[in-house]
Amino acid sequence: MSKSFVSSTQTELLEQIKETIKEKNVELLHLQFVDIEGILKHVTVTAEQLDDVVEGKIMFDGSSIKGFSPINRSDLYLLPDLNTFAVLPWTVEEGYAEARFLCSVINPDGTLFEGDPRNVLKKTIERAAEKGYTISVGPELEFFLFKADESGNPTLELHDSGGYFEPSPKDLGERVRLEIYRALKAMGFTIEASHHEVAEGQHEINFKYADALGAADNATTYKWVVKTIASKFGLHATFMPKPVFGINGSGMHVNISLFKDGENAFFDPNDANQLSETAYQFIAGLLKNVKHFAAVTNPLVNSYKRLVPGYEAPCYIAWSASNRSALIRIPAKRGVATRVELRCPDPSANPYLAYAIIAAAGLDGVEKGLTAPAPIDEDIFHMSEERRAELGIDNLPENLGEAIAAFESGEIGRATLGEHVFHEYVAMKKDEWNSYRTAVHAWEVERYQGKF
Repeated sequence: MSKSFVSSTQTELLEQIKETIKEKNVELLHLQFVDIEGILKHVTVTAEQLDDVVEGKIMFDGSSIKGFSPINRSDLYLLPDLNTFAVLPWTVEEGYAEARFLCSVINPDGTLFEGDPRNVLKKTIERAAEKGYTISVGPELEFFLFKADESGNPTLELHDSGGYFEPSPKDLGERVRLEIYRALKAMGFTIEASHHEVAEGQHEINFKYADALGAADNATTYKWVVKTIASKFGLHATFMPKPVFGINGSGMHVNISLFKDGENAFFDPNDANQLSETAYQFIAGLLKNVKHFAAVTNPLVNSYKRLVPGYEAPCYIAWSASNRSALIRIPAKRGVATRVELRCPDPSANPYLAYAIIAAAGLDGVEKGLTAPAPIDEDIFHMSEERRAELGIDNLPENLGEAIAAFESGEIGRATLGEHVFHEYVAMKKDEWNSYRTAVHAWEVERYQGKF
């Protein structure tokens, strides 16, 4: 591990970090990374070890992280991204503070570990760069607040009964969102909006778009901060897609653009929709591949309880310039803000894998020059099955089992995730589906036990 990972361009940034550590009296550094499911992990070291940290000398046991590495090749190292350094505002006291870095995982020889989701996204970014593109992503992650019991465990009681855009006193989450906003702002986020969502106890805080890696880092940080701050109010925040039957679930709409030579490659002022040929090809790539990547963007058994008609979540494969019942829509802003919004992903997805495979699917359409079908501007939710068949509108997978089968049969998953993550992910999701499929649920007992 003698190789230096600090470039000359990062030397100034490192000096700024050292100055902040000294000024804020940061004593502990949390080195964070995610596993294949996107669950945040971290190891904590003292600030005195900063030099070893930035040189990638902090080791951990990869065999103890699900899906990472076998026990006979378990030594892995953490390489921090200096751009992700942040003092944790809820730890700041007089004369004391803690900070964090988000890290990539590397092998003992200094190469990128292929099982690290962050490294998977980096490869997709490099693929786009080879074509002259940079990827911009703006995610929108919804969440629910539930009351917690005296032990801090979540109950089934929602925190409030507010509705879309309702203020206090109906919106009891206003104060919680304010503290989340303050924490995120202190950590470098630019917050664009904060509001109560459609369902009872459901909320959303929007932050500014970023490059694909920065957006995934931000989404990961956001989920962690939301849960941390909620717990300080005696609440449990969940990004579970459909925690309550009969009301809307939580989505993670992904707004994505390609930029080339500093210009938005999706914008064409002369087109009827002001969309470029690249944009149409990107849309075509998403539509072609979506059934083959849904297992990544919608990774849970519970994800498919959200993707049903009647709750604003898309379940039909179509696109439109404005129709919110379509899988893909094009938000109204044009010029530099032109973007494609994919509406099926949910916030339980690993952001690194999700943004990688969404971008890869769209780039597949660009590279192959695919043609997008005609847009669907009718309300698809209220169409008859015959009308959908007439228009050639297909369905997303109806459950995780179907999604896994489609993921295995397609090419986009293996090509984007790489052999290691692909095989580990498929095995993990098959176990999850089989566990659910073979379990006897309360619904079955209630419906059948007395009847038969």
